[in-house]
This record gives sequence, C-alpha cells and structure tokens, in this order.
Amino acid sequence: MSYESIAKLISSAFDNSLAPIILHYVILASPIILAILLAEMFWKVWVRYIQLKFFNSLKYTILELKLPKDTFKSPLAMETVLHAIHNTADGSHWAQWWLGETRPWYSLEIISIEGNVKFLIWTEDRRKNNLMSALYSQYPGIEISEHEDYSKSVQFDPKEWKIWASEFQFTKGDPYPIKTYVDYGLDKDPKEEFKIDPLTHLLEWQSSLRPNEQVWFQFIVRAHKKDQKMPGHLWKRGDLYKKGVETEVNKIMMRDPKTKLVGDEIDGTAFRTSPTLTRGESDLIEAIERKATKLVFDVGIRTLYIAKKSAFDTPFGIGGCISSMKQFNSESLNGFRPGGSKMPGGLDHVWEDYRNSRRNYFSRRILMAYRRRSAFYPPFKTKTMILNTEELATIYHLPGAVAGAPGLTRVPSKKGEAPGNLPV
Repeated sequence: MSYESIAKLISSAFDNSLAPIILHYVILASPIILAILLAEMFWKVWVRYIQLKFFNSLKYTILELKLPKDTFKSPLAMETVLHAIHNTADGSHWAQWWLGETRPWYSLEIISIEGNVKFLIWTEDRRKNNLMSALYSQYPGIEISEHEDYSKSVQFDPKEWKIWASEFQFTKGDPYPIKTYVDYGLDKDPKEEFKIDPLTHLLEWQSSLRPNEQVWFQFIVRAHKKDQKMPGHLWKRGDLYKKGVETEVNKIMMRDPKTKLVGDEIDGTAFRTSPTLTRGESDLIEAIERKATKLVFDVGIRTLYIAKKSAFDTPFGIGGCISSMKQFNSESLNGFRPGGSKMPGGLDHVWEDYRNSRRNYFSRRILMAYRRRSAFYPPFKTKTMILNTEELATIYHLPGAVAGAPGLTRVPSKKGEAPGNLPV
C-alpha cells in the first residue's frame, strides 16, 4: 500500500465520522495497552535486579598462571582448556527468572605493571577447580596461585593519573576468522627457534613498560548459545552467527536460493551463473567454514593504558595497545580495530570538553567496567564478537621459550614426582 493510499484511507476515516468510533475503542483498549507496557518495563527491571543480586552473591577469584621454564605445547593445548569452560547452561527457567542465574563467564587477562608481565584468569570461585584441572592436564609444569585484584589498586584521580582505554571490534563480520596460530604454523609444533608466535610482540612491548605505567588486556569470554532474537520475529530465537556464515558463503558463491535459473546446481540450489571460484574465494569459504566447525565464544576485548601524568606516553602506550592486536589481522579475512567504547577524541577546543569532564567520566566508567569484568549484562553491557576456540587460543595461550620477554616470570625449575619405591 502506497503512502498516498494510506493518507486517503485516514482522511476518509475522519471524513466519514469514523473518528469518534476509533477514539472510543482506543480509550477502551488503553488500560490493556498500558498494562502491557508497564509489564514489559517491570520485567526488564526485575531481571536486572535478580541478576545483580545473583552476581553479588557469588565469590570470585583471580588465578595467576606462572609459566613453566620449558613449554613445548602449541596453542592447541589452550584450545583443550577452553573446551572445559564452554558451558552453555543457563540453568532452569526457575533459576533464570527467579534466582537470576546466567551462563558463566571468564576473564582471560594479560597485564603488565611497570614491566612485570602476568597471565591471569578471573572466574567464579566455585568453578576454579574445574579450570585448574584443565590447565594442569595440559601444562604439567605450571604453577597456579590466587592473585589479588590488581584493578582495585588504581583509584582514578584525574590530578594524578591518566587513562586511555578502548574496546576492540572486528574489522569484518563475525563469520570471518582472524589470523590464527594455524596460519603461523604453530599447529605443527616446530622447534622453538623456528616458532613465530604472534603473542611475543605484545609480551615484549609489555615488558618494556617503565615505572608508573600499567597496561591491562582483558578477554571476557562466554560460551555462545543459539538464543539470539531472529530478525522479523517476535518470539523466535536462533543462532545469528550460523545464519551469518550461510549468508556470507552464499554471497561469495553468488548463490541465490530464491532464484530458480537454468544452469549448474548443487544440492538443488540454482546459481545465477556457473560458480567459477577463484583461489582466493575458495580459501575464504574454507576459512569461514573451518571457523564454524569449532566451538565458539562470545568475546569482549578491553584494554587500558594507565600512567601517572608525568609518565604518560601517547605514542608508546596508546600506539602499543593498538599495534599489539594487529598481529592477528588479515587483509582478506578479519582483524581487530579500536571501536565500541573508546576514549573521547578529536576535541580541538576547550569548550568541547570543559575541564576534561567527558574524558574523566569515561575513565571512571571504563575502569569500573574492567574491575567488574562486565561485558554481557547491564550496566556495562558492550558489543561483543564471536571467536572460536582456535582464535581465542591464538590471542591467549602460554608461550614457549620463543617468548623471551624479560618481564615474563617463569617457574625456575621443573618439579618431579617422588619415586614410588621410597621406604615408609
């Protein structure tokens, strides 16, 4: 129906004295409409309340991973660890809507405090034993201990501290993978002198931090689930990621399921033209489909560069945060870029940010979001990406001796078990 026909219909309705009748029914239905709107508002407030109550009732812990002196495992070992924390269970409907239970999430963190680099994992205290068992099974020489929450040691004072922060986003859609350890040949377990580990750049740069400087990288992960609201449907839910994979593959192959043309067919689906793919297109489809074959996580990536005002170095600190993530970028596939919530920039005049009020507000907010390890729920909900276990293990794994960063602490000696024939 065109705009003109709608306008004529409305006009005729009022001309034919239907307006009083329409108004009468609207008034009669208004209590029902108001009740529905109020119920929806109450439901959202209720869910937020019980979830916040549930989060506050839990105890959390931070585990520090001290790397073995000799680590010969490829990032595939970390993939196996990630399988152990891929939990899609939200609990029963009673647990979700009355107790506030949600899917568990974890924060994988790589931090540097004045050049001292550490690998940390934040988790619910009740889930740490399962996580530790998975880590010990893949890294026998690792040492795991509880660590204090370093983020609480920074109390933002704009007169003393300066913060730059950003949340990373993909350069392309979720179906496209980043450059992974398989692309670097680490899946073949080469000798240490031949390894090219994309994580070494980040670790070397973090090791070079000076006094009064800190850099925090946070990868907040949660098992992906088929619970997204489908476009055009009121209640139907499904997996937008899988739908996106299908759409991207069809786009590359120029396949149109709705068009029935004479020509080559695959599985009964006609093509607009014969699908002659280039080598690059074939590789692209293979990469997208390979990503879809592995378990996937919802992931939020957040980084903070914190320094005393006298030590704040824009090219070194901000440039290092951005360039450290470029090791995983691919021109033909996917990559990371600063996006989402990021420090306000481009303010050329004093009146655009009077007394740095916008910058200071953002600094406090992003610091609070980092401290709460929040990405999936209000009040610090952010746009997340979808990474599979291979991608996630690429950006967070325990590197071997090829990572010779001086600030990276390792276990000094390998521990061995006592002989079984010792006298009692």
